[in-house]
Amino acid sequence: MYIRTWLTATAHIITTVIGSGVLSLAWSVAQLGWIGGTVALIAFALITWFASSLLADYYRDPVTGKRNHGYKEAVKSILGELQFKFFAVVQYVTLLGVNIGYTITPAISMAAMIRSYCFHKEGHDAGCHVSNNKFIIIFGAIQLFLSQIPDFHQLAGLSTIAATMSFAYSTIGLCLTIAKIAEGKHVTTSITGLIVGVDVTSSEKLWNCLVAIGNIAVAYTFSVILIEIQDTLKSSPPENKVMKKAASVGISITTIFYMSCGLLGYAAFGNNAPGNFLTGFGFYEPFWLIILGNLFIIIHLVGAYQVISQPIFKLVEDWCSSRWPESSVLREGNPIKIPLLGVYRFNMLRLVWRSVYVTVVTLVSMLFPFFNNILGLIGVSFWPLTVYFPVEMHISRLKIQKFSFKWIGLQALSVFCLIMSLLVAAGSIEGIIRDLGTFKILNSVS
Repeated sequence: MYIRTWLTATAHIITTVIGSGVLSLAWSVAQLGWIGGTVALIAFALITWFASSLLADYYRDPVTGKRNHGYKEAVKSILGELQFKFFAVVQYVTLLGVNIGYTITPAISMAAMIRSYCFHKEGHDAGCHVSNNKFIIIFGAIQLFLSQIPDFHQLAGLSTIAATMSFAYSTIGLCLTIAKIAEGKHVTTSITGLIVGVDVTSSEKLWNCLVAIGNIAVAYTFSVILIEIQDTLKSSPPENKVMKKAASVGISITTIFYMSCGLLGYAAFGNNAPGNFLTGFGFYEPFWLIILGNLFIIIHLVGAYQVISQPIFKLVEDWCSSRWPESSVLREGNPIKIPLLGVYRFNMLRLVWRSVYVTVVTLVSMLFPFFNNILGLIGVSFWPLTVYFPVEMHISRLKIQKFSFKWIGLQALSVFCLIMSLLVAAGSIEGIIRDLGTFKILNSVS
C-alpha cells in the first residue's frame, strides 16, 4: 500500500544524507581551505540535486508505466542486462560500505560520551582512553533486533525519529562551534587549507585533500536508495514530481547544515580541526551537551542503518523466494503481538539472513575502524550511483543524439566525476594502508 507523502520521503532523505558525513566536514574544509571547501560543498550539492531530478523520472517503466520497485529494476528496464549487472555490484558493495561506516561512527560516539564525562571529572589532560570494540558490538546487537523490521513501509516512524536526531546533533555541533568562535581565540586558517611544511608534507596534503573530497561526496550520497524511497509514495500526485520536491527540500536543508558545520567548524578549529567534530574533542564543555549530541548521533544512525540495509535484505529474500517458492522457511508465521511495537510475523529466512549480515558488518567494522578513510572510500561510489547511471538512463530514454550539445554536457559531467572518484579511491586506500601500519587488530581505542 502506497500512502507516504513528500514529507516522509524528505524524512527518509535527511535520515540517509545527514549521517557520518556531516561530522567530518570541518576536517574536510581544513584540508581544502576556504575556497576549495566552499566550492566542493556547493558543487556536490548541485550535482546531487541534478542527478536526483533525472533519476526520479525513471521510477516507472517508460513503456508499460509499471513501477520499478528499486534502483536496480529501473536500470534493468532502461539500460538492459549488462548495465544492470554492473549496477548491482556497485550498489550492494556501496551499501555494505555505508553500513560499515554507520557502525563505526556510533561506536566512536558511545566512546566519546564516556570520555566526555571522564574529562569533566578528571581534567582535560587525563587520557580517558576506552576501547571502541565493545561499543561496536553493542550497536551490532541493537541492529540484530531492528533488522527484523520487514521493509521500508514499516520504517516511516523510525526514519522520522532519526531525521529529528540528525537536526538535533547538527544544531548542537553548530552551536558549540559558534560558541568556540565567540571565545575569540586565534586559530590558523588559510585559503588553501593545511600549510605544506608546517602542518603536513606535500604528499600528505595531496592524499588528505583527496580523502576530504571523498568525505564530502559521501555526505551527499542518497541516490543509491532514491527509487526505494520513491516506492513508498502514493501514485497521486505523480511520484516523480513528489520525489523531486522531496529531493529539493532534503538537499537544500542538508546543504545549509553542511555549509554551516563545515565552514564555521573550520573557523572555530582552524587547521587543527578534528576528523569528527563531536568526538574529536575540539570541545570539552559543557560536557552534558557533548554527551547529548553524541547520543543523538547514535539514535540517528540506528535508523539510518536500517534504511540503508533494506535493499540488501530485499535482494537475498526475493532471490530465495523465487528459487524456493514453496519452502516452509520462507513462509510468514502466525502473528505475534509485541507490546508497544505492534504485530510481528516470524520468518526463519529473515531471522537467519539478516542476523548473519549484521554480524559480518560488525566484525568488519572492528577490523577496519578508520573513520575518515572509510568515508572517503565510500565516496568513490558517488560517480556510478549518483551520476553515471542517471545520466545514461536519461540519454537512453530521451534518445539524445551523440555529440549533441546536451550529450557532450552530460558526458562531461560523468567523466569529471569518474576522474574525481578514481583520485579519491587512491587517496583513501593510501590512508587505510597508512593506518594499518600503526593499528593493532581488534584493538581500536578512542
